[in-house]
Order: sequence, then C-alpha cells, then structure tokens
Amino acid sequence: MFEATVPQTTHGRGRASERDPRFALVAAVLGSSMAFLDGTVVNVALPVMQRSLGASVGQVQWIVEAYALLLASLVLVGGALGDRLGRRGVFLAGVLLFALASAACGAAPRVEWLIAARAVQGVGAALLVPGSLALISAAYPEGARGAAIGTWSAASGVTASIGPVAGGWVVAHASWRWLFFFNLPLAALVVALAALRVAETRDPDAPRRLDLPGAALATAGLGLVVYALVNAGPTGGLEARSIVLLGLGVATLLVFVAVEARRTSPMLPLGLFRSRTFAGANLLTLLLYAALGGALFFVPFNLIQVQHYSPAAAGAALLPLILLISTMSRWAGALAARIGPRPLLFVGPLTAGVGFALLALPATGGAYWTTFFPGIVVLGIGMGLTVAPLTAAVMGAVDPRHAGIASGINNAVSRTAGLLAIAALGVLLLRRFNVVLDSALAPLSLSPSVASAVDAQRNRLGGADFSRVAPALRAPLRAAFDAAYVAAFRTLMLAGAALAALASIAGLALIAPREPRANG
Repeated sequence: MFEATVPQTTHGRGRASERDPRFALVAAVLGSSMAFLDGTVVNVALPVMQRSLGASVGQVQWIVEAYALLLASLVLVGGALGDRLGRRGVFLAGVLLFALASAACGAAPRVEWLIAARAVQGVGAALLVPGSLALISAAYPEGARGAAIGTWSAASGVTASIGPVAGGWVVAHASWRWLFFFNLPLAALVVALAALRVAETRDPDAPRRLDLPGAALATAGLGLVVYALVNAGPTGGLEARSIVLLGLGVATLLVFVAVEARRTSPMLPLGLFRSRTFAGANLLTLLLYAALGGALFFVPFNLIQVQHYSPAAAGAALLPLILLISTMSRWAGALAARIGPRPLLFVGPLTAGVGFALLALPATGGAYWTTFFPGIVVLGIGMGLTVAPLTAAVMGAVDPRHAGIASGINNAVSRTAGLLAIAALGVLLLRRFNVVLDSALAPLSLSPSVASAVDAQRNRLGGADFSRVAPALRAPLRAAFDAAYVAAFRTLMLAGAALAALASIAGLALIAPREPRANG
C-alpha cells in the first residue's frame, strides 16, 4: 500500500547537489500525495457518485478500473521514461496531466466522461508516482537517501490516513467533485516548486529504446480481461462475448510474456523471476492485494448504502486499517531484518485472512464497534505485519543494481491485483446477489410491471431507487436488496479470506530464509 519504488540513480546534466535537496523532497511528497489521496478518497465517494450520476455497478467499477488499468500498465514505462528524458521533466508532465484530468473529472456531466478522465489521470499517475521517488533519489546522497525516503513514506501514511475521513467529510458537506478540484492548487504549487527549485537529472546509461510494445500488450491484455469481467451479463454470468474477450485478453498477456522474454531491454525482466523468493513474493502480493483491493472497493458500498453510514463515517471506519499499517510497518521491517521475512510473510497474510473472515459476519444494523471494527483491526494487524517484510523480501532477492526495477515490478503487481480483483469479484458479487434477491422477492408476488421496475434496479445493487414503486412495497423491496447485498458481500469477504490464506502458503513455501540474489 505504501511501498517505495527506489530507483537507481546516475546524475546527468544539472547536478542535483547544486540545489537544496529538501525542495525535491517537498515536491515529491506533495506530488505523490495527489495520487495517494486519489486512491483513498475516491472509493469512499463511489456510492455518492453512483447516485449522483445514475451509474450502474459496472460503470462504478470502471471509475476505479480505468485509472488503475493505465497506472498498472504504464508505471514501469513511466520510471524508464524519467531515467531517459529527465526525471524532473517527466514528473512535471505527470503532475500537469494529472491536474488537467482532475479538472475534467470534477466537471464530468456524465459517468462516461468521468471514466475517460479517470483513464487520463492514470496515465499522469504513471509518470508522477515513479518520478516522485526518482527526484528524491537523485537529489540526496546515498547516506541521506534512506532517511529522505523514510520521510516520504511517513508522509504517504499520514496522507492515506487523513484521506478517507477528509474525503468523506467533503462528500457529505459539499460535493464529490471537489475531491478532484482540490488537486488543482496542489498541482500548481508542485509545478512551481519543481520548476524553480529542483534540478534536472537523467541516467546516461538508460536504454535508448523504451519498451513500448510491452506496454501496449500489457495494457491491451489487462484491458480485455477487465472489460470482459466488468461487462459480464446482468446476473453475473459470463456470456459468449465476454468469454471470447477474456480468452483474447489472456492470449494477449501470454504474447506479452513471450515478447518480454526476447527483448534486450524489457520493462519486465523475466530473469528476476528465476529467484524463488522474488517469484514467491510477487505471487503473495498478487493474492493478498487482490483480496485487499476488493475489500477496499466494496466495503464503502456496504457501509453507506446498506448500513446507512454517512460518507464521513464510512471513511473513518477504515481509519484503523491505515493507521495500523502505517504504525506497524517500521517495527515489522526491523523484525524481518532480524529473523528474516518468511515467518512474517506466513503469519501476516494468515492474520489478514482472519480479518476478512470477520468482515463477513455483520448483517444489517448493529454498532460499528461490534460489527466491522474487529475485522478491520485484525485486517490492519495482518497487513501491518506483511507490508515491510514483503518489500524486504523483494529487495533482498535481487542484486542491488536491480533494486529499482524489482520494487517497481512488485508495485505494478500490487496495482494489477486490485485491478483484476475488482473486476472478478464484481462477477461473483452479481451472481450471489441475484440468487439471493430472487429468493427474497418470490414471497412478495410482484405484478409484472413492478417486477420489471425492480429488475431495472438490479445493476445498482444497494443503490437501487424505489421512488417509482408504490409506498407499501418500498420497505420490503429495500429489505430484500439489502439482504441480497449482505449475502453477496459475505461471499466476497470469504473469497478474500481464501486468497489471503493462499498468500500465507506462498510465503511459507516460496520465501527462502536466505537466497543468492538473482540477476536480470
């Protein structure tokens, strides 16, 4: 969640040491804060966006998926582009693009407009996220670099902690559009600071050619898979068209792997996966962050639409998770340095799995402290035990000269996991929701016209609108939809628990206590 991708730095024209490195640190913190805030506050606002724009559940998924798809596919290319063309320049381009797309998001008159703008935001984030740490790495000498990156990580944790609560308050008291408009003055400050106070650096040894074919294949393959899953049938069943697109997406990803294996400077050096620990750490990341990404997407819908929390309360409900990850990571990292990461990478995901299982218990109603709080706390403890040791395992499995690309790959895997999980778990949610809803509606003996009106609301799940139905039917219909969502949500949390358990097995079976480092 708060992983640092540490680039390997060679100074080019415009020595970073000629200027105060603290300006680079401030610019990096503020720039990356836009992306971190965007990732934490948008999920809390999604139920409100759905109601405001009249969006279906699939369209709401695309509000997140469009951003995540472009970011996951292009983040490695963004880092390589900065090394080649200039880190400050690429970082500034990312900030400007992110700001322009944020303005378009805030002004979106329709959900389709918002989805397109979110995709552009993802491209901007793919440039600024790796660029932020590249600025720090270029500005600070090796002896002081670790402390500077630690400051960046701490600021990221604070930002992520404040984001859901602040975002929920803004949504409740103003408009979700301000969540995007707030990026504009922040971006202006970052651009002024970086342009005037941060030196340009580049890596003269960076590959002359970017792996654009790899980036295109990764984007196309992931995009086809996500599109096939998000646009599955209204009942959650994969129709023939979706199956064909899913197969085409998987085939495209296989071509991507084959192309990367033959390129001299691939964006995904497959040689690193010869390390059992590196491969195991990334498998663990894929499984665990898939579970986490699904939970962070669907929990706010349960809290706001079914449990009737305010957006601010829903944001605050997730605060223990983020605080535990932030506060435990330093301690867990130190412990992993003493005993090795493998024990923690078994216990941490297993504990997170218990947290997911606890989140499957609440029905409707009840106090937060006895329903969702225990699961969120246990999940936070599990993730807190995992995040820092996972980074240590990834970095310790490769030669130091490959540390930047190794960490970047792991970061991209975690983002890809969330991207795929939201799409795949959405199919599971729809299937379970409709099965339970059909059973709940059967005793109501609805007339054909009412049944048709109810069916039209199925794709909004807990956000269904019954204002056009007879008042006497509204309460039983709302109860039926809420019960169906709770049942579907429980299925998702149990699926998350299973993924976390598999992640713990991967940590135990594949993470070696000590292993010779792999070369790319």
